[in-house]
Amino acid sequence: MRIEFTGLDELREHRAAGHDLRGALLTGLDLTGAEEDRLLRTALDGAVLLGCALGPATTRRAEAAGALLFPDIPDLPYRVYRTSLYTPEELFEGFDPARPESYVDTLDARIYRHSRERGRHPGPLHALAERLHDHAITEALSHVLGRDGCQPVAVMGGHALTRDSAGYRAALELGRWLGRSRVGFTVLTGGGPGAMEAVPLGVRLAGARRSTVDDVLTELGAAPRFGHNPAEIGGWLAAALRVEVPAPPAPTIGIPTWYYGHEPPNMFCSLHAKYFANSVREDGLLTVATGGVVYTPGSAGTVQEVFQDYTQNHYGPPAPMVFLGKDFWTTQVPAAPLVAQLAGGRPAQRWLLVTDEPAEAVELLEAYAVDQRDRAS
Repeated sequence: MRIEFTGLDELREHRAAGHDLRGALLTGLDLTGAEEDRLLRTALDGAVLLGCALGPATTRRAEAAGALLFPDIPDLPYRVYRTSLYTPEELFEGFDPARPESYVDTLDARIYRHSRERGRHPGPLHALAERLHDHAITEALSHVLGRDGCQPVAVMGGHALTRDSAGYRAALELGRWLGRSRVGFTVLTGGGPGAMEAVPLGVRLAGARRSTVDDVLTELGAAPRFGHNPAEIGGWLAAALRVEVPAPPAPTIGIPTWYYGHEPPNMFCSLHAKYFANSVREDGLLTVATGGVVYTPGSAGTVQEVFQDYTQNHYGPPAPMVFLGKDFWTTQVPAAPLVAQLAGGRPAQRWLLVTDEPAEAVELLEAYAVDQRDRAS
């Protein structure tokens, strides 16, 4: 396993302890100074430097010593070799709530414009940059979810729920139940508006009074939908910035995509793993939700995710699939009966549930967490 360095302090400590850099991975470091140059005066066989800044002499010496150098790609609005997930503050930097149209100046909007300008089939350089970025996001997400005791649970649902709708409140209540669970779930959503926003908001409001929840929904209801132009999106975002909600008891992570960049990421996820490739994002979200998936009512995208998820459960170790909304999932969009038919007699059958009750949904997820912990002990 490679030793990874994403900060100069850890690199200095490593070198001060007398260790070389054989096989090391250095990402995004400025090594142009004389002191930093001396850090590389050691064995570099098999070392990989991603997007590091080096002077010409240092570059020649590192290559001669056996290091592999991947230069940064210039003139991009995003960092190709990221070492962390995005925060809402980073994505919305430059936004002025008093000028909703200023959303167009945010990092999120600039990256989306850049991606659209290159089209669905960008040239080799930009295609490579996007793939490298998405790989870095996957690595950063794996690092967050790999922490001891992490129990990732995904909630899937559509972007169309308005903040003043009964469906939005129901998704928020599911988030409150998840936030109060003794398991300490790490809640994942698609990271956008609608149900994807309501659930992490509910996690943050897990311990709030009913009157506080009502006040938050009233404030958000002033901008019920995100719209499709910068001013409308900015108004939607400004309303979220006006409400004060506590930090979540455990991280809430959005996994959105610039493929659907007209849907802005929400403020209530504590972190965002935002991708260019929607296929990587969708499959990744379902794969990392090892604690189970809850499906709230949605449209074609949510239905697609149901069967992607069940395919993994059919052929591999199953995790819970909870369909929240009996009438929707059995009558309006009867995906649940088909999944149940496919799961009949298989291990996945034990972890299927169709319910109208968020408490019942969380009980199944908790039972699965206990079952997995018992199996591991």
